[in-house]
Amino acid sequence: MEYVSVGLGRIKLHAELAVNLYRTMVTIRRFEQKAIQLYRQGLIRGYLHPYIGQEAIATGICAALQDGDAIISTHRGHGHCIAKGMDLKRMMAELLGKQDGYCRGHGGSMHIADMSSGVLGANGIVGGGMPIAVGVAKGFTLKGVDRVIACFHSDGAANNGIFAESLNLGAIWNLPVLFVLENNHYAVSTPITAVSKSRELADRARAYGIPAETINGNEVDLVYKTAATGTALCRNGEGPFFVECETYRHGGHHVNDPGTYMPPDELTFWKERNDPIVNWCRRLIANALATDEELARVDNEVESKLNEAIEFAKRSPEPSVDAFLKEVGA
Repeated sequence: MEYVSVGLGRIKLHAELAVNLYRTMVTIRRFEQKAIQLYRQGLIRGYLHPYIGQEAIATGICAALQDGDAIISTHRGHGHCIAKGMDLKRMMAELLGKQDGYCRGHGGSMHIADMSSGVLGANGIVGGGMPIAVGVAKGFTLKGVDRVIACFHSDGAANNGIFAESLNLGAIWNLPVLFVLENNHYAVSTPITAVSKSRELADRARAYGIPAETINGNEVDLVYKTAATGTALCRNGEGPFFVECETYRHGGHHVNDPGTYMPPDELTFWKERNDPIVNWCRRLIANALATDEELARVDNEVESKLNEAIEFAKRSPEPSVDAFLKEVGA
């Protein structure tokens, strides 16, 4: 298979993988845009935290994982689930609170899980997935299995005590955890610069003796390469590995947050000059890895699959109240 250099000599990707990275990012973006539309129609209840603008992180990280590897997600986790290969129909049904959803409609947007896909749960508690990831990784080592868990968390989590405790345990036990800090610069409306003097939050991992990198999380090939390096160390018994991915959400904290605290010039920069999908599309074409027509076909395929997912979710029955009461022991 022919390999073509992409980017500034950082990594070489073959065309199939490069286009698949594009497909995954576009799927995440369009899934979120359609979810917002469904929310506005009153078909999705509760909160909805779009992943728009951060697609390269989930895509690059999960592309570097192997069969049997796992992830722990967050309240902004749809992109993680899609990148890990979860079914769009069942995901959409879960968001709509329907019986055919992954959690039979009981989890909703913030609590999707599927053990068979290696998605061990999204978590509405900031940083709440970190100790779970450490425990799962310890289980891997006790069983002697060659597996890695990627733990997604936020810049807001970096100021929680559980962040430090999880890093320390992971470090002293050399656990196969890929800690993925998605630094979108805001913990709800609080800018990270207001609560940390560290230019790189990855310094906190280095303080525990954990190899760490801070990268542009909107460059999907760089995310992929860094994750591949980190998972290789974990499989070699040299984990954990920590990667801080700098990114930016394209709106407020949740679907009803107007994000007026985000400086217009800052938002414009990230949306117009550092959009992960737009930039990757340009680079694919510039490096002759894909044509405009090929990428347009991908866009159309994604649109068709998502429309099918929405219709599936709408047709799915409401969950049974009796079954729910039985599950919770009522």
